[in-house]
Amino acid sequence: MTRSQGLRRFAVPPQQAPARPAPAAPAPAASPAAAGEEHCEFCATGIPAGHGHVADLEQSSLMCACRACYLLFTQPGAGRAKYRSVPDRYLRDPDRALSPAEWDELQIPVGLAFFLYRSEPGELGCFYPSPAGATECALDLPAWQRLAAAHPLLGQAEPDVEAVLISQDDAAGIEYFIVPVDACYELAGRMRMLWRGFDGGTEARQSIAEFLAGVRRRAKTAPRDTSHG
Repeated sequence: MTRSQGLRRFAVPPQQAPARPAPAAPAPAASPAAAGEEHCEFCATGIPAGHGHVADLEQSSLMCACRACYLLFTQPGAGRAKYRSVPDRYLRDPDRALSPAEWDELQIPVGLAFFLYRSEPGELGCFYPSPAGATECALDLPAWQRLAAAHPLLGQAEPDVEAVLISQDDAAGIEYFIVPVDACYELAGRMRMLWRGFDGGTEARQSIAEFLAGVRRRAKTAPRDTSHG
């Protein structure tokens, strides 16, 4: 996910247009609706802020999509299995809290990380926000499997398009959620743009706090999985 394709929309600040000499005569004003308008990357239709995304599974990237094109790729295997719409669900399981000892089993060097299962090449990746955007770290798979057995929500994220987000905070404790993968890309992009110094700085920490507050507001309690008791 550190590749430019995967984070191109969130991690790179917009380039400033080069200065040009003033024209001799006033030019017609650009249409306010057209300026800054985004377009669907499949059909070029104009799309509003808050539009959906489609994951390009071959390029490990996200594509902006209008509602009609988004719906085309909601089923597995659509688009010759190259594309998959990113769900918009946020889930939590407050009844099965992670303990500090369980979190320590994963040996993650930071207090915030997300975990993404990639169907190709068929592996689980662990990433955490950093000045580079997203840094991948080694994951103790047996430890993860033990946690997933005790906390079923950890194993319910859809491959490629959803991730498990785990946050350790002195005030809130240890929280974990299923989130859309584009939310993780956004978080990594924020850090790449805002991180200052060794600890990130005030602006980056505030941005993380705002991001987590938004996740908490949107997260619904996951249905009880009776197969796990």
